[in-house]
Amino acid sequence: MTSPEGRGRRLREGETELTSNPPILTIADTLAVPVKPADFPQTVLRFRNDRAAAEVGLDGLSDENWTRHLGRFDPLPDNLPEPLALAYHGHQFRSYNPEIGDGRGFLFAQLRDRRGRLMDLGTKGSGQTPFSRTGDGRLTLKGGVREVLATELLEALGVPTSRSLSLIETGESLVRGDEPSPTRSSVLVRLSHSHIRFGSFQRLMAMDDEEGMQALLSYSCEHLVTEAGAEDPPGFLLAVTKRMAVQVAGMMAAGFVHGVLNTDNMNVTGECFDYGPWRFLTTLDPQFTAAYFDHTGLYAFGRQPEAFYWNLAALAHALSLIGEEKALQEALATFPDHYADAFAAAVLRRLGIEEREPQEDHKLASDLFIFLHRTGLPFERAFFDLFGGRAGADKRSRSPHAELYGAEDVVVRIDERSPLRPERLTHPVFADEPQTLLLEEVESIWDAIAERDDWKPFENKIAAIRRYGEALSPEAA
Repeated sequence: MTSPEGRGRRLREGETELTSNPPILTIADTLAVPVKPADFPQTVLRFRNDRAAAEVGLDGLSDENWTRHLGRFDPLPDNLPEPLALAYHGHQFRSYNPEIGDGRGFLFAQLRDRRGRLMDLGTKGSGQTPFSRTGDGRLTLKGGVREVLATELLEALGVPTSRSLSLIETGESLVRGDEPSPTRSSVLVRLSHSHIRFGSFQRLMAMDDEEGMQALLSYSCEHLVTEAGAEDPPGFLLAVTKRMAVQVAGMMAAGFVHGVLNTDNMNVTGECFDYGPWRFLTTLDPQFTAAYFDHTGLYAFGRQPEAFYWNLAALAHALSLIGEEKALQEALATFPDHYADAFAAAVLRRLGIEEREPQEDHKLASDLFIFLHRTGLPFERAFFDLFGGRAGADKRSRSPHAELYGAEDVVVRIDERSPLRPERLTHPVFADEPQTLLLEEVESIWDAIAERDDWKPFENKIAAIRRYGEALSPEAA
């Protein structure tokens, strides 16, 4: 059921109503500029996420209309008449940059999902905008494939993330300095709850635009961050802080390294997005970095919570344009406690066992990471082996690393917890191997596409990841 303000006429081929008056239009003059999509030589559909599309009524589109709307960007009925490139600033590796914005993407449409939430369709690789500077506004096909894979596994592991809705090959040859060129091109469409970044607020602070800041805050509180008490700047920051704690805790429990945690790569709804040089850990290494250009390890795996806290401080500073600074700092100061709670919850969720007292849960999660670091166990394999605690003991005994668990204190404490929905362990996935996306496999999937135009390994991996997610899900099917 869509909310009243989201009612519009249905897509003829879909089931869910479209947003007839996209809310972003109320602040578009403050936040965005209209743009035209690129005119691509071809549009070859490579991936369509009907599971995500069903939530916003787009799953009924024929491939032809899917490509027309999500590759040629013909407007959806009763929606944005033209795409909007959003303007924002940001700290990039903690250096402030006022010359950024949507340089190769735009907001294409706003829809309501089944819960009535406002959802954005944002693009990557859709052409040049006034914010492109020297960029060509395009996305490599490899970059698009990598983002689809990342979002699928993160979703399966329970991490709040944007979802890759569509990937279309566009027929251009792109030159890039960090990969073999020329290379194939693509356009990606993301489905997420928000296109509003921390950098959107930073831009208005830099412009000393109190009226614009209040308008952006009001929009965000009405449509995105709707928790009780979030209507003023400190309440909004507190709500965003809680969401960001959950997001980074999920990333840590998944062994995921984003690589580029700049303030323009964080949105206020707490969804991981904009995947560039991401990596999943092979083994737990706090100093591991995903970006080859992160020479100081600023966004190393173990420093990701620190990066979130720093970026929240930048958001707090921006909100001080219209909010009381002491109250904002008090809201910001809650991050460590919220993160500790969220990290413990994320780890226990991944283990499939019950929660207990917070202090006990915190210690169990911390001790498990110490154990993984000390033993060098493969990261995902360890969670797979330990999933279900004592209910999964047979599974663990078949592991090639069974001898490392032995009588380890932290393993004993895991086994003392009651498993949640132990029937999950009957899923065929647990008779197989854990799903990972390590660099070698990602490169192998891409090589099949680049060398033979063979999409089968990619499709098989998506199917396997989704089965894994079904097996791990704490919700009954």
